[in-house]
Amino acid sequence: MTLRLGLAAALGLLLAGCGTPPLRTAVPVLAAGERIPSAFASVEVLEVSLPEYANEDAVFVQGEGGAIAPLAGTRWADRPSRAFTLDLTQALAELTGATVAPARWPFDTPPEAQVDVRLAEAVADLVRGEYVLRGQTFVAARDGSGRDRSRAFRVAVPLPPEGGVNAIAAARAQATVLLAREIAATGLR
Repeated sequence: MTLRLGLAAALGLLLAGCGTPPLRTAVPVLAAGERIPSAFASVEVLEVSLPEYANEDAVFVQGEGGAIAPLAGTRWADRPSRAFTLDLTQALAELTGATVAPARWPFDTPPEAQVDVRLAEAVADLVRGEYVLRGQTFVAARDGSGRDRSRAFRVAVPLPPEGGVNAIAAARAQATVLLAREIAATGLR
């Protein structure tokens, strides 16, 4: 009996020492800023395509030599592709005043335009001290106007000096708003 209690206590200590659950970090919502009128009254945002590392729930950083690795003990609060899509949708709606919704389009009347964002890079570059979004945007006019557009982009935001996962989340939010501004100004006008 004493041996069983001792083994149970040792097992309990061992399991307790396995570590604490990872910290879940939410990306703050930022104001999108001054309005940019849209030529489209309604816009559907497809799920943002992310590089493999950025689509995991771990927070990744880029260090010396370009190596990309997870930041120990941290996780995003939401699935990254979903979070990027929702944040971009919200920023575009605020910026343009248009009806903007993520795919699958929830309204009866089809959208006038569709935005597709494909990210090749979405990472906190600790060497350069910046959060980087790089990729390509596609805006497809669904109204037969032929106003389809494609554009490569690179958005970089300085990482706040305090560092850490909250600084990365704040820079990611700012980079997403800057990307939304670029899409609104060059793709939806």
